[in-house]
Amino acid sequence: MKNIIIIGARGYKSNYGGWETFVTNLIGNYQDKNTKFHVPELTHNKKENKKIIEKDNVSCLQVYSPKVGFVTMFIYAIMALKRMKNYIKKNDLENVVVYVLGCRMGPFYPFLVRPLKKKGIKIYLNPDGLEWMRDKWAWWIKICFKISEYCMVKHSDVLVSDSKAIKEYIDTKYKKFRKISYFIPYGAYLNKKECKTDTVNKLYKKYQISENNYYLIVGRFVPENNYELMIKEFMSTNTKRDLVIVSNVEENKFYKELEKKTGFSSDARIKFVGPIYDSDSLFYIRRNAYAYIHGHSAGGTNPSLLEALASTKLNILFHAIYNVEVGMMSSFYFSKQKGDLKRQIDKVEQFDEKTIKKYEKLAQDRIKNEYTWKLVVEQYKKIW
Repeated sequence: MKNIIIIGARGYKSNYGGWETFVTNLIGNYQDKNTKFHVPELTHNKKENKKIIEKDNVSCLQVYSPKVGFVTMFIYAIMALKRMKNYIKKNDLENVVVYVLGCRMGPFYPFLVRPLKKKGIKIYLNPDGLEWMRDKWAWWIKICFKISEYCMVKHSDVLVSDSKAIKEYIDTKYKKFRKISYFIPYGAYLNKKECKTDTVNKLYKKYQISENNYYLIVGRFVPENNYELMIKEFMSTNTKRDLVIVSNVEENKFYKELEKKTGFSSDARIKFVGPIYDSDSLFYIRRNAYAYIHGHSAGGTNPSLLEALASTKLNILFHAIYNVEVGMMSSFYFSKQKGDLKRQIDKVEQFDEKTIKKYEKLAQDRIKNEYTWKLVVEQYKKIW
Protein backbone atom coordinates (compact mmCIF):
# COMPACT_ATOMS: atom_id res chain seq x y z
CA MET A 1 0.00 0.00 0.00
CA LYS A 2 1.37 3.41 -0.98
CA ASN A 3 0.61 6.20 1.46
CA ILE A 4 0.56 9.73 0.04
CA ILE A 5 0.46 12.65 2.47
CA ILE A 6 -0.47 16.02 0.94
CA ILE A 7 0.33 19.09 3.04
CA GLY A 8 -0.56 22.71 2.27
CA ALA A 9 -4.24 22.75 1.33
CA ARG A 10 -6.81 23.76 3.92
CA GLY A 11 -8.26 20.30 3.58
CA TYR A 12 -9.92 17.66 1.43
CA LYS A 13 -13.28 18.70 -0.04
CA SER A 14 -12.76 22.15 1.42
CA ASN A 15 -14.36 25.05 -0.46
CA TYR A 16 -11.80 27.77 -0.77
CA GLY A 17 -9.26 28.09 -3.57
CA GLY A 18 -6.72 26.54 -5.90
CA TRP A 19 -4.99 24.07 -3.63
CA GLU A 20 -8.26 22.79 -2.21
CA THR A 21 -9.70 22.35 -5.72
CA PHE A 22 -6.54 20.52 -6.77
CA VAL A 23 -6.42 18.12 -3.81
CA THR A 24 -10.11 17.25 -4.01
CA ASN A 25 -10.04 16.55 -7.74
CA LEU A 26 -6.70 14.76 -7.78
CA ILE A 27 -7.79 12.32 -5.08
CA GLY A 28 -11.30 11.98 -6.54
CA ASN A 29 -9.87 10.90 -9.89
CA TYR A 30 -6.99 8.77 -8.61
CA GLN A 31 -8.95 5.51 -8.26
CA ASP A 32 -6.18 3.20 -7.11
CA LYS A 33 -7.09 0.69 -4.40
CA ASN A 34 -3.41 0.29 -3.54
CA THR A 35 -3.01 3.97 -2.67
CA LYS A 36 -4.16 5.67 0.53
CA PHE A 37 -4.28 9.46 0.85
CA HIS A 38 -3.75 11.47 4.01
CA VAL A 39 -4.63 15.18 4.03
CA PRO A 40 -4.10 17.40 7.10
CA GLU A 41 -6.96 19.89 7.49
CA LEU A 42 -6.96 23.37 9.01
CA THR A 43 -9.26 23.84 11.98
CA HIS A 44 -9.80 26.86 14.22
CA ASN A 45 -11.45 24.71 16.87
CA LYS A 46 -8.95 23.61 19.55
CA LYS A 47 -11.19 20.70 20.53
CA GLU A 48 -10.77 19.15 17.07
CA ASN A 49 -6.97 19.38 17.13
CA LYS A 50 -5.28 16.02 16.29
CA LYS A 51 -8.61 14.37 15.56
CA ILE A 52 -8.70 12.16 12.44
CA ILE A 53 -11.77 12.33 10.22
CA GLU A 54 -12.29 9.81 7.41
CA LYS A 55 -13.74 11.22 4.17
CA ASP A 56 -14.13 8.82 1.22
CA ASN A 57 -11.27 6.69 2.60
CA VAL A 58 -9.07 9.80 2.95
CA SER A 59 -7.63 10.28 6.44
CA CYS A 60 -7.88 13.94 7.43
CA LEU A 61 -5.80 14.91 10.45
CA GLN A 62 -7.22 18.06 12.05
CA VAL A 63 -4.53 20.67 12.71
CA TYR A 64 -5.35 23.69 14.84
CA SER A 65 -4.16 27.17 13.98
CA PRO A 66 -5.50 30.48 15.34
CA LYS A 67 -6.88 33.07 12.92
CA VAL A 68 -4.00 35.51 12.51
CA GLY A 69 -4.31 36.83 8.96
CA PHE A 70 -1.82 35.62 6.36
CA VAL A 71 0.28 34.05 9.16
CA THR A 72 -2.51 31.49 9.71
CA MET A 73 -1.44 29.29 6.79
CA PHE A 74 2.22 29.64 7.75
CA ILE A 75 1.54 28.28 11.25
CA TYR A 76 -0.82 25.61 9.93
CA ALA A 77 1.64 24.27 7.33
CA ILE A 78 4.48 24.06 9.88
CA MET A 79 2.30 22.28 12.45
CA ALA A 80 0.98 19.83 9.85
CA LEU A 81 4.46 18.84 8.67
CA LYS A 82 5.80 18.74 12.23
CA ARG A 83 3.19 16.14 13.16
CA MET A 84 4.00 13.80 10.29
CA LYS A 85 6.79 11.87 12.01
CA ASN A 86 4.53 10.76 14.89
CA TYR A 87 1.52 10.38 12.57
CA ILE A 88 3.42 7.98 10.30
CA LYS A 89 4.77 5.99 13.27
CA LYS A 90 1.43 5.83 15.12
CA ASN A 91 -0.44 4.61 12.04
CA ASP A 92 2.31 2.17 10.91
CA LEU A 93 2.50 3.78 7.49
CA GLU A 94 4.95 2.34 4.98
CA ASN A 95 5.90 3.29 1.41
CA VAL A 96 5.22 6.95 2.20
CA VAL A 97 5.42 9.99 -0.08
CA VAL A 98 5.04 13.49 1.38
CA TYR A 99 3.84 16.12 -1.09
CA VAL A 100 4.13 19.73 0.12
CA LEU A 101 2.09 22.42 -1.64
CA GLY A 102 3.49 25.94 -1.67
CA CYS A 103 6.59 27.61 -0.19
CA ARG A 104 5.40 28.83 3.19
CA MET A 105 7.67 27.25 5.80
CA GLY A 106 10.99 28.97 5.11
CA PRO A 107 13.96 28.25 7.44
CA PHE A 108 11.84 25.84 9.52
CA TYR A 109 11.49 23.48 6.57
CA PRO A 110 14.93 21.76 6.69
CA PHE A 111 14.41 20.82 10.34
CA LEU A 112 10.86 19.57 9.68
CA VAL A 113 11.76 17.28 6.77
CA ARG A 114 15.03 15.96 8.22
CA PRO A 115 13.46 13.23 10.44
CA LEU A 116 11.29 12.11 7.52
CA LYS A 117 14.23 11.90 5.14
CA LYS A 118 16.16 9.81 7.70
CA LYS A 119 13.39 7.23 7.36
CA GLY A 120 13.84 7.17 3.58
CA ILE A 121 10.70 9.19 2.86
CA LYS A 122 10.86 11.26 -0.33
CA ILE A 123 9.74 14.87 -0.05
CA TYR A 124 7.99 16.30 -3.10
CA LEU A 125 7.41 20.04 -3.38
CA ASN A 126 5.08 22.05 -5.58
CA PRO A 127 6.52 25.60 -5.34
CA ASP A 128 3.23 27.07 -6.65
CA GLY A 129 3.43 30.46 -8.35
CA LEU A 130 6.01 33.10 -7.53
CA GLU A 131 4.35 34.24 -4.31
CA TRP A 132 6.82 37.07 -3.81
CA MET A 133 5.52 38.72 -7.00
CA ARG A 134 2.00 39.24 -5.68
CA ASP A 135 1.05 42.90 -5.25
CA LYS A 136 -0.90 42.29 -2.05
CA TRP A 137 2.26 41.64 0.00
CA ALA A 138 4.40 44.30 1.68
CA TRP A 139 8.07 44.41 0.60
CA TRP A 140 9.31 42.62 3.72
CA ILE A 141 6.79 39.80 3.25
CA LYS A 142 8.01 39.40 -0.35
CA ILE A 143 11.58 39.00 0.95
CA CYS A 144 10.36 36.34 3.40
CA PHE A 145 8.71 34.44 0.54
CA LYS A 146 11.94 34.55 -1.51
CA ILE A 147 13.90 33.13 1.42
CA SER A 148 11.23 30.51 1.99
CA GLU A 149 11.30 29.47 -1.67
CA TYR A 150 15.08 29.06 -1.52
CA CYS A 151 15.03 26.95 1.66
CA MET A 152 12.20 24.70 0.50
CA VAL A 153 13.51 24.05 -2.99
CA LYS A 154 16.96 23.26 -1.59
CA HIS A 155 15.69 20.74 0.96
CA SER A 156 13.10 18.89 -1.15
CA ASP A 157 13.89 15.76 -3.15
CA VAL A 158 11.57 16.24 -6.12
CA LEU A 159 9.99 19.40 -7.57
CA VAL A 160 6.61 19.46 -9.33
CA SER A 161 5.59 22.68 -11.11
CA ASP A 162 2.06 23.21 -12.40
CA SER A 163 3.25 25.66 -15.07
CA LYS A 164 5.97 25.26 -17.71
CA ALA A 165 7.06 28.82 -17.04
CA ILE A 166 7.37 28.15 -13.29
CA LYS A 167 9.38 24.96 -13.97
CA GLU A 168 11.75 26.89 -16.23
CA TYR A 169 12.19 29.58 -13.57
CA ILE A 170 12.84 27.02 -10.78
CA ASP A 171 15.21 24.91 -12.92
CA THR A 172 17.20 28.00 -13.93
CA LYS A 173 17.21 29.80 -10.58
CA TYR A 174 18.19 26.71 -8.59
CA LYS A 175 20.28 24.90 -11.17
CA LYS A 176 23.08 24.31 -8.67
CA PHE A 177 20.80 22.11 -6.53
CA ARG A 178 20.32 19.64 -9.44
CA LYS A 179 16.84 18.63 -8.39
CA ILE A 180 14.58 16.15 -10.14
CA SER A 181 11.94 18.40 -11.66
CA TYR A 182 8.60 17.75 -13.39
CA PHE A 183 5.84 19.75 -15.01
CA ILE A 184 2.36 18.47 -14.12
CA PRO A 185 -0.55 20.91 -14.53
CA TYR A 186 -3.93 21.13 -12.84
CA GLY A 187 -6.87 19.47 -14.53
CA ALA A 188 -10.40 20.34 -15.61
CA TYR A 189 -13.57 18.51 -16.62
CA LEU A 190 -14.98 18.43 -20.14
CA ASN A 191 -18.53 17.56 -21.17
CA LYS A 192 -19.90 18.19 -17.70
CA LYS A 193 -23.67 18.04 -17.45
CA GLU A 194 -25.28 21.47 -17.41
CA CYS A 195 -27.64 22.00 -14.50
CA LYS A 196 -29.47 25.23 -13.67
CA THR A 197 -29.52 25.04 -9.89
CA ASP A 198 -31.63 26.97 -7.39
CA THR A 199 -28.51 29.00 -6.62
CA VAL A 200 -28.29 30.07 -10.26
CA ASN A 201 -32.01 30.89 -10.48
CA LYS A 202 -31.83 33.06 -7.36
CA LEU A 203 -28.65 34.76 -8.52
CA TYR A 204 -30.01 35.57 -11.98
CA LYS A 205 -33.21 36.92 -10.47
CA LYS A 206 -31.51 38.95 -7.74
CA TYR A 207 -29.03 40.66 -10.07
CA GLN A 208 -31.22 40.65 -13.20
CA ILE A 209 -28.77 38.52 -15.18
CA SER A 210 -29.70 36.52 -18.26
CA GLU A 211 -27.92 33.78 -20.25
CA ASN A 212 -25.41 34.86 -22.87
CA ASN A 213 -25.82 38.47 -21.78
CA TYR A 214 -22.85 38.95 -19.46
CA TYR A 215 -19.07 38.88 -19.28
CA LEU A 216 -17.70 36.91 -16.36
CA ILE A 217 -14.78 37.24 -13.93
CA VAL A 218 -14.02 34.48 -11.40
CA GLY A 219 -11.13 34.84 -8.96
CA ARG A 220 -9.85 35.98 -5.60
CA PHE A 221 -10.42 39.62 -4.80
CA VAL A 222 -6.76 40.70 -4.77
CA PRO A 223 -4.88 43.47 -6.64
CA GLU A 224 -2.70 41.19 -8.79
CA ASN A 225 -5.84 39.86 -10.47
CA ASN A 226 -6.19 43.28 -12.13
CA TYR A 227 -9.72 44.16 -11.01
CA GLU A 228 -9.12 47.89 -11.36
CA LEU A 229 -7.89 47.49 -14.94
CA MET A 230 -10.70 45.14 -16.00
CA ILE A 231 -13.48 47.24 -14.48
CA LYS A 232 -12.16 50.52 -15.91
CA GLU A 233 -11.78 49.01 -19.38
CA PHE A 234 -15.21 47.39 -19.27
CA MET A 235 -16.84 50.64 -18.19
CA SER A 236 -15.30 52.37 -21.22
CA THR A 237 -17.08 50.00 -23.64
CA ASN A 238 -20.58 50.47 -25.08
CA THR A 239 -21.65 46.87 -24.59
CA LYS A 240 -25.12 46.40 -23.17
CA ARG A 241 -24.04 43.17 -21.52
CA ASP A 242 -23.26 43.01 -17.79
CA LEU A 243 -19.97 42.29 -16.06
CA VAL A 244 -20.60 39.60 -13.45
CA ILE A 245 -17.83 39.27 -10.85
CA VAL A 246 -17.76 36.05 -8.82
CA SER A 247 -15.31 36.64 -5.96
CA ASN A 248 -14.87 36.63 -2.20
CA VAL A 249 -15.51 40.35 -2.25
CA GLU A 250 -16.34 42.09 0.97
CA GLU A 251 -16.71 45.78 1.53
CA ASN A 252 -13.13 45.92 2.78
CA LYS A 253 -10.30 48.38 2.18
CA PHE A 254 -9.52 47.08 -1.33
CA TYR A 255 -13.19 47.16 -2.31
CA LYS A 256 -13.55 50.76 -1.16
CA GLU A 257 -10.34 51.81 -2.90
CA LEU A 258 -11.52 50.12 -6.08
CA GLU A 259 -14.87 51.91 -5.95
CA LYS A 260 -13.11 55.22 -5.44
CA LYS A 261 -10.72 54.66 -8.36
CA THR A 262 -13.25 53.26 -10.84
CA GLY A 263 -16.64 54.58 -9.73
CA PHE A 264 -18.14 51.18 -10.60
CA SER A 265 -21.21 51.76 -8.41
CA SER A 266 -22.42 54.29 -10.98
CA ASP A 267 -22.43 51.65 -13.74
CA ALA A 268 -25.43 49.32 -13.47
CA ARG A 269 -23.65 46.73 -15.62
CA ILE A 270 -21.03 45.99 -12.93
CA LYS A 271 -22.37 43.27 -10.63
CA PHE A 272 -20.43 41.82 -7.70
CA VAL A 273 -22.32 38.63 -6.80
CA GLY A 274 -20.01 37.21 -4.09
CA PRO A 275 -18.31 33.80 -4.05
CA ILE A 276 -19.93 30.65 -5.48
CA TYR A 277 -18.43 27.36 -4.32
CA ASP A 278 -21.02 24.94 -5.70
CA SER A 279 -19.36 23.44 -8.80
CA ASP A 280 -22.64 22.76 -10.67
CA SER A 281 -23.80 26.36 -10.23
CA LEU A 282 -20.43 27.77 -11.19
CA PHE A 283 -20.29 25.57 -14.30
CA TYR A 284 -23.70 26.80 -15.44
CA ILE A 285 -22.70 30.43 -14.89
CA ARG A 286 -19.49 29.90 -16.87
CA ARG A 287 -21.22 27.96 -19.60
CA ASN A 288 -23.82 30.66 -20.16
CA ALA A 289 -21.54 33.68 -20.04
CA TYR A 290 -20.93 35.47 -23.31
CA ALA A 291 -17.20 35.62 -22.51
CA TYR A 292 -14.82 35.09 -19.60
CA ILE A 293 -12.21 37.71 -18.61
CA HIS A 294 -9.17 36.40 -16.73
CA GLY A 295 -7.00 39.02 -15.03
CA HIS A 296 -4.54 36.87 -13.04
CA SER A 297 -1.01 38.17 -13.47
CA ALA A 298 0.89 36.10 -10.88
CA GLY A 299 1.08 32.39 -10.14
CA GLY A 300 1.14 29.29 -12.29
CA THR A 301 -1.63 27.41 -14.04
CA ASN A 302 -4.83 28.74 -12.50
CA PRO A 303 -7.74 26.31 -11.93
CA SER A 304 -10.35 28.95 -12.74
CA LEU A 305 -8.72 29.50 -16.14
CA LEU A 306 -8.80 25.79 -16.98
CA GLU A 307 -12.43 25.58 -15.89
CA ALA A 308 -13.22 28.58 -18.09
CA LEU A 309 -11.59 27.02 -21.16
CA ALA A 310 -13.51 23.82 -20.53
CA SER A 311 -16.87 25.59 -20.37
CA THR A 312 -16.92 29.21 -21.58
CA LYS A 313 -17.30 29.99 -25.27
CA LEU A 314 -14.96 33.00 -25.48
CA ASN A 315 -11.98 33.73 -23.25
CA ILE A 316 -10.10 37.02 -22.88
CA LEU A 317 -6.92 36.63 -20.80
CA PHE A 318 -4.33 38.92 -19.29
CA HIS A 319 -1.12 38.51 -21.28
CA ALA A 320 1.02 36.71 -18.69
CA ILE A 321 3.23 33.80 -19.72
CA TYR A 322 1.27 31.42 -17.46
CA ASN A 323 -2.00 32.31 -19.17
CA VAL A 324 -0.63 32.22 -22.72
CA GLU A 325 0.81 28.73 -22.30
CA VAL A 326 -2.64 27.50 -21.30
CA GLY A 327 -4.87 29.46 -23.69
CA MET A 328 -2.59 29.49 -26.75
CA MET A 329 -4.56 30.29 -29.93
CA SER A 330 -7.93 29.56 -28.32
CA SER A 331 -8.07 32.86 -26.44
CA PHE A 332 -7.68 36.62 -26.78
CA TYR A 333 -5.17 38.62 -24.76
CA PHE A 334 -4.93 42.07 -23.22
CA SER A 335 -2.15 44.03 -21.54
CA LYS A 336 -2.15 46.89 -19.03
CA GLN A 337 -2.04 49.39 -21.88
CA LYS A 338 -5.05 51.70 -21.81
CA GLY A 339 -7.75 50.66 -24.26
CA ASP A 340 -6.31 47.19 -24.89
CA LEU A 341 -9.00 45.20 -23.07
CA LYS A 342 -11.66 47.53 -24.46
CA ARG A 343 -10.52 46.64 -27.99
CA GLN A 344 -10.77 42.92 -27.24
CA ILE A 345 -14.28 43.32 -25.83
CA ASP A 346 -15.35 45.42 -28.83
CA LYS A 347 -13.88 42.74 -31.09
CA VAL A 348 -15.70 39.75 -29.60
CA GLU A 349 -18.95 41.74 -29.43
CA GLN A 350 -19.04 41.54 -33.24
CA PHE A 351 -18.61 37.76 -33.52
CA ASP A 352 -21.25 35.66 -35.24
CA GLU A 353 -22.30 32.21 -34.02
CA LYS A 354 -19.88 30.41 -36.34
CA THR A 355 -16.88 32.34 -35.01
CA ILE A 356 -17.94 31.80 -31.39
CA LYS A 357 -18.23 28.04 -32.01
CA LYS A 358 -14.75 28.03 -33.56
CA TYR A 359 -13.11 29.52 -30.47
CA GLU A 360 -15.19 27.38 -28.12
CA LYS A 361 -13.84 24.24 -29.84
CA LEU A 362 -10.27 25.53 -29.76
CA ALA A 363 -10.55 26.13 -26.00
CA GLN A 364 -12.04 22.72 -25.30
CA ASP A 365 -9.35 21.06 -27.43
CA ARG A 366 -6.71 22.68 -25.22
CA ILE A 367 -8.27 20.98 -22.19
CA LYS A 368 -8.82 17.67 -23.98
CA ASN A 369 -5.23 17.45 -25.19
CA GLU A 370 -3.35 18.79 -22.16
CA TYR A 371 -5.43 19.35 -19.03
CA THR A 372 -7.92 16.57 -18.26
CA TRP A 373 -7.79 15.09 -14.78
CA LYS A 374 -7.14 11.69 -16.34
CA LEU A 375 -3.91 12.99 -17.87
CA VAL A 376 -2.91 14.71 -14.63
CA VAL A 377 -3.49 11.59 -12.52
CA GLU A 378 -1.52 9.40 -14.95
CA GLN A 379 1.47 11.71 -14.61
CA TYR A 380 1.33 11.70 -10.81
CA LYS A 381 1.12 7.90 -10.74
CA LYS A 382 4.31 7.75 -12.80
CA ILE A 383 6.36 10.00 -10.54
CA TRP A 384 5.02 8.55 -7.28
